[in-house]
Amino acid sequence: MRLIGLVLLAQSLLWAPLAAHAQPAAKIHRIGHIATPEFDQPDPTEQRAWPAFVDALKRLGWIEGKNFVFERRVLSGSTQTEIQQAAAELVRKNVDVIVLVGGARAAMVQRVTRTTPIVTLAAGDLVGSGIVPSLTRPGGNITGMQSYAPEIMGKRLQMLRELNPSLARVAVLRRHAWHAGILAAYQKATDEAAQKLGLRLRYVHFDAAGELPGVFAEIRKEREGAIMIWEDAAIDELTTVLLDLAVKQRLPTIVDRAKWATSGALIGYGPKASDLFRQAAGHVDRILRGAKPGDLPIGQPTTFELICNLKTARALGVTIPQSILLLADQVVE
Repeated sequence: MRLIGLVLLAQSLLWAPLAAHAQPAAKIHRIGHIATPEFDQPDPTEQRAWPAFVDALKRLGWIEGKNFVFERRVLSGSTQTEIQQAAAELVRKNVDVIVLVGGARAAMVQRVTRTTPIVTLAAGDLVGSGIVPSLTRPGGNITGMQSYAPEIMGKRLQMLRELNPSLARVAVLRRHAWHAGILAAYQKATDEAAQKLGLRLRYVHFDAAGELPGVFAEIRKEREGAIMIWEDAAIDELTTVLLDLAVKQRLPTIVDRAKWATSGALIGYGPKASDLFRQAAGHVDRILRGAKPGDLPIGQPTTFELICNLKTARALGVTIPQSILLLADQVVE
């Protein structure tokens, strides 16, 4: 009996490493990342935001190179063809989730796949645009964070009115060919806010940089006393040209991303991108642990960033009221 026991013990010691070796390795998850041009530009907001996303993943137990890897596709543009080609490549790579910025881009990716989860790091009005039916239960394969909140439009217009109590007309400037549903939602919220404040709006869309001198001359001719700029990657490329023209025409500008004020806009006010990205990591975490994207509520912005530029104010000959300066996260001297 003792001999049999010794044999069994020897066999168990021999089989133990073999059995351990036969255990399946922990799965390495793949996070697809479609990065459009704003990630390649020297954008302080995005430079802060992306590390916040990676850090939030780490705090949730996801270590790059250990239990997940990024599959990145950095694009030179933001066209539908480029985005959908990148999405198709990621689907072929069998990624577990695709992350990106923008509701319209998420909708483009959804035309490629309705099974791979899509998480927006920041997006426009996903419900108003018809991209998802509900914030609380989006259904389908899109979830994440949206940067849009209708009350923001009113707050920007209110700041312009505080700058100039006699302000009557505002030009709203955009360049990018926006998703029709998102554009309609933005215009509706802005129109309603303007009506409450007794402001008249004119929406101005341009394509090429060469159109801008004529655009600003028309704004001055129409006696619009301020400009609201709707920011996106396409208009970002022309920041310097736009802001130089605004100062030359003595037109106060407010932009829906705070970092523009560090480049010369009078006021920048919008959701804090790093917080949106950080919260989006929670959606990715739950999906990697088995949750369905359609069951995960879409998050809305809860923190906002306000930057005022006093140098621009002096150039324009305007005074930014203390009621605004006291709320500012940063004041550029």
